[in-house]
Order: sequence, then C-alpha cells, then structure tokens
Amino acid sequence: MLSRVADSLYWMSRYLERAEHTARLLDLTLNLTLDQDASVEVERWQMVLDSLRLPKPEAADAYQLTQYLTFDLRNKDSLVACISAARENAGQIREQISSEMWEHLNQLYLMVRRANIETIYNQPHGYFGPIKEGSHLIQGITDSIMSHGEGWHFIQLGRYIERVGLTTSLLDAHFKSMLKSDKLTAGGQDYISWVALLKSCTSFESYCQTYTADIRPERIAEFLLLNAESPRSVRFAAKTIQTSLETLSRINSKLKPGRAQRYAGRFRATLDYAQVDEIMADNIHNYLENIQRQCGQIHTAVHQQYIAYSVESALAH
Repeated sequence: MLSRVADSLYWMSRYLERAEHTARLLDLTLNLTLDQDASVEVERWQMVLDSLRLPKPEAADAYQLTQYLTFDLRNKDSLVACISAARENAGQIREQISSEMWEHLNQLYLMVRRANIETIYNQPHGYFGPIKEGSHLIQGITDSIMSHGEGWHFIQLGRYIERVGLTTSLLDAHFKSMLKSDKLTAGGQDYISWVALLKSCTSFESYCQTYTADIRPERIAEFLLLNAESPRSVRFAAKTIQTSLETLSRINSKLKPGRAQRYAGRFRATLDYAQVDEIMADNIHNYLENIQRQCGQIHTAVHQQYIAYSVESALAH
C-alpha cells in the first residue's frame, strides 16, 4: 500500500473518532448545564476544555464555547473542522474505501456545514445526536463491508490510538477536577458528574452490567482503563492496536518488525498487568500521562515505519 494512502486512511479514522467524541461531550454538557447554577456550569465547561486539551477563550460563555468547539474552523479540533478533515482525507483515497463509506461521510459533512449556532443551541441533541449516529454508521459500514486487509488495519490504528488519547484525557481532567475540590465520592451532585463521565464514554450501561449501578470512582477508573471486554476501554484499544500492528508486519514481510510493534507490546503489558488499587494509590494522573506518552510513541513509530520511511530503509530489509 502506498504510504500516502495509509496516511489518509489513518487520519480519516482519527478525525472521525475525534468528531464523535466532541459531539458526545457537547451534547451531554449542554443538557447537564440547563438546570445547574453558574458555578457548576463554569466548572463543567472547564473540564470539557481540559479534556480536549484546549485553552479557554477569553470571557467565553456557554454559547461562545459551543460555537468555538463546534463551528470555529480556526480551532482545528472543532467538530466541523474534524469532519471536514476526515472528508478531505477520504476524498484523496476514494478508490480505497467503499461507495457507502464515502456517501455517508459526505452526508455527515453536508449536515454539519448547513447548521449554525442559532439553530442548534436550544436543541443540541437534534444536531449532535445525528453526528454520533452518523459516525457509528460509518464505522459499522467500514467493519462490515471493507476488506479486513492492510487499509482496514490502518483505520483501526487511527480509531483506537485516538480513542486512547481522548479517554485518558477525559479521565485525567475529571479526576483532577474532583480531587482538587475534595469530591472523590459518588453522592449527590458528584453522582451526576461520575455518571456523566461514563456517558461521555458511552459506557454507563456496560458499566452497570459489570458493577450494577453502584457508582464508585475507582471502579469507573478500572472499567475505562482495564476492562478487557469493553470496546471503550483503554485495555481493549491496546489489544486492538497490537493486533493491527502485528498483522501489518506480516503483510509487509519485507519490513521487519520495528519500534511500533515493540511499543505496542509494552503498552498492552502496561494494562494487562495493572491493578486499579495500585493506580489509585500511586497517582492516577501520572499513570494516565504515561499511557498518553506510550500512545504518542506508537503514533510516531507508525508514521516513521509506514508513512515517512526512506526508500533505502525499505530496500535494506
């Protein structure tokens, strides 16, 4: 596969995952803050910005923040910017994806570009809901129609590397906020915040199936980090990343396994043998930072090994 094709598939998948995550966060935040006082609203919006690793615009209220995170193309991580970037990457590799994938991605792009802040602010779910559904539909079509060969594995890599970064950033922002205010409990208003964290990762129902509705911060951390069966957990993502890299290594037999495969194996082991009580006792922020650092190493190694490699290094093997 041409390196430019692999690069476009990888980034198309990352941008779609980022857009779906942002849509979920905004939909949930706008609904949660309807009946809450101003201090809680400010705190929740700050948590959203921290989780997306974005600075807060000066003197921004909820209306302006929604505009900034949804439509502002100067913000490369805004929802519309991400979907536009995903469509641009898909357009460069039309021959590598199915017509159904392109059709639904194009429909999603046209839908987000037709709207504006005035039309969505009072009814956010009517706008963000179809974006989430559209993203899930594209992912489902990709998995059920596209051949599970080299291109599909680059899509998997993009999706799950992005998901690890988004999930760990969200966990980090939430735990830092709750620890700072001594609210590491699950009662009253705090219960709503912890449930919101699970819903932000589309994991509330699956969490309840595992632990019932007994909401405990350490169990939330365990579920979102270490659960081996939930596709939203970091451990599940680590396994998928390693599997895709091993498959790509077999497909590209002329390229011997490189740093990407070694980093992925070490990353998976970090999660396979972790215990939540040790994570919580040591420092969950440091643990999450370490996960993000390892994921960044995998991303860089994938780029160097499959995207930006030199002809000489390829022929050498």
